[in-house]
Amino acid sequence: MDPRNDIREFLVSRRARITPEQAGLPAYGSNRRVKGLRREEVALLAGISAEYYVRLERGNFRGVSEDVLDGIARALQLDEAERMHLRDLARAANATPTRSGTRRPTQERVRPIVQRILDSLVGVPAFVSNERLDVIAANQLGEAFYAPLFDDPVRPVSSARFVFLNPRATEFFVDWDTIASDAVGILRAEAGRDPYDKRLSDLMGELSTRSEEFRVRWAAHNVKLHRTGAKRFHHPVVGELTLDFETLDLPGDAGQRMLVYSAEPRSPSQQALQLLASWASAPRAEPADRRNT
Repeated sequence: MDPRNDIREFLVSRRARITPEQAGLPAYGSNRRVKGLRREEVALLAGISAEYYVRLERGNFRGVSEDVLDGIARALQLDEAERMHLRDLARAANATPTRSGTRRPTQERVRPIVQRILDSLVGVPAFVSNERLDVIAANQLGEAFYAPLFDDPVRPVSSARFVFLNPRATEFFVDWDTIASDAVGILRAEAGRDPYDKRLSDLMGELSTRSEEFRVRWAAHNVKLHRTGAKRFHHPVVGELTLDFETLDLPGDAGQRMLVYSAEPRSPSQQALQLLASWASAPRAEPADRRNT
């Protein structure tokens, strides 16, 4: 991933979506050849010279100030995730590859206390994932809930690969299109934070090669904060569920986040979770060849 190229494509994609009318500028007729705002219009709105903005859009962010970034964010009407992404791109563009990679590497396992916290969450599916959307730990109900993902023998389980490469994903996620777009937005934001993460780059290369759905979404340069919301599922054992979720960063473990699902009290989804919990905790019959030994 090239930070300079990512800056250019991100800024071009953001100004292409805003019309002069939306920005409070006169359109001057209907024969505009540029989709969205022109560079000089962004510069005007940001309070900088057109020449300086052209330099920035070409990926030259050397020495750019916070005030200039704020001005561009206002001009392009960026949301919180996009503002954070712009700053991450600026930091990456001003860092050498060795400096950019100085973040603590993500652990592929959780600490024992984190696993104990997961296991103490009874009646709700709970997971810990890393910045590549690998599920690296779960409680018992979490494993039962994400059974279609955990059917893959490869560890850690990759929710990104499941979404884009496993045909079962479109059945498991009722709103698959939204889930797919959100997953790419999360990965795109992470790539802006650390464009020299080789494992993330390898994942992007694999998904781009094998999934047209991923390629189209990746090219859009959209980013996403995955903090709270609701999702709909079709579980192979208990059927339809609508669950709320909260995502919590684990400050003591670089790149790790805990995600917890819950259902509305006394709702059909809560009943389905209770049924799934009973199913997950029920003892499994041993194969006949083992019972006879």
